[in-house]
Amino acid sequence: MTTMSGTIVSAGSETESHESSQQRRWQDEAAPFRSSSTRRGTIQLLTTLPALAVLLTAMYIGMAYSYWITLALMPLAAGFILRTFIIMHDCAHGSFMPSRRANEIIGFITGVLTVTPFAQWRRDHAMHHASSGDLDRRGHGDVLTLTVEEYLARDWWGRFKYRAFRNPFVMFGLGPIWLFLANRKRSEGTPAGTKPARSVHFTNLALLVLWLAVSLLFGVKALLLVYLPAFFVAASAGIWLFYVQHQFEGTYWESHDQWDYATAALRGSSYYRLPRVLEWISGRIGLHHVHHLDPKIPNYQLRQCHDAVAEFQKVPELTLLSSFKAVKLRLWDQQKGELVGFRALRKKRGQNGN
Repeated sequence: MTTMSGTIVSAGSETESHESSQQRRWQDEAAPFRSSSTRRGTIQLLTTLPALAVLLTAMYIGMAYSYWITLALMPLAAGFILRTFIIMHDCAHGSFMPSRRANEIIGFITGVLTVTPFAQWRRDHAMHHASSGDLDRRGHGDVLTLTVEEYLARDWWGRFKYRAFRNPFVMFGLGPIWLFLANRKRSEGTPAGTKPARSVHFTNLALLVLWLAVSLLFGVKALLLVYLPAFFVAASAGIWLFYVQHQFEGTYWESHDQWDYATAALRGSSYYRLPRVLEWISGRIGLHHVHHLDPKIPNYQLRQCHDAVAEFQKVPELTLLSSFKAVKLRLWDQQKGELVGFRALRKKRGQNGN
């Protein structure tokens, strides 16, 4: 037994060593693209925030003629709100600008513009990166995903709530409202008085001042009929992007003792191949496998990194059309090692007498 036990430990150590070596090799290949650029970051700010301001102004002026003009411009404005959020996202990783102070300032400002407390979101998002694809550490910034066994173990009310949550209308239609409300308070596990907790209060205060100023200068309609609807569309699109970046056919989930960071990054994060205009406006976040492997790579370097490293081009691709299939995948089947839909449960229900 001693010899056998020793062999098992040795084999496990060799596997871990191989995985660590592989991860280091991939990250070494990606390292040249990790450097942030003040020039490129500034250009991205100048091609995002002024454009958003112009679009919101045009939407406001358009209301005097017809609200249809405002509605027509809304998807484009939502796209630039989403792009603003990606800038905040990069600041949270410390990758947008070389200066830490600049990342903090820009992150807070873009967080206010996207109704997101920067420091708290940064904390929660770091936990997501550290546990993505780990079955034993679910619940950190990911979409709630039950295993088949967990779902079948629930009573009818528990199953109903899960089905309701995973319903596309609820997730993408009501999700932005939940996101808005959830960001107004400390997330669970955030101690009072810490920087993440204070960021919630400072963001709420900044929003109150900003919205009062907008209401006094332009009227409450500018807030209720221009920005908030555009934010709703942007948040819905953001939830969709986050969903398909981890919930897709062939994705990766493993128990903690089998979980590997690099494998989770390349197999559990999709390459969402979008048309170049959508890739640009979404801050290239569709290259999510590269981002998860090395979150220090700024969004404006992701495409170059993907094209330069052969391993990054071997991952499965999602297209706009194929990504819609992901909505039907709602449970993780540990026996099959894949995401399945509710229809796949009929046979298992019969076997379990449920």
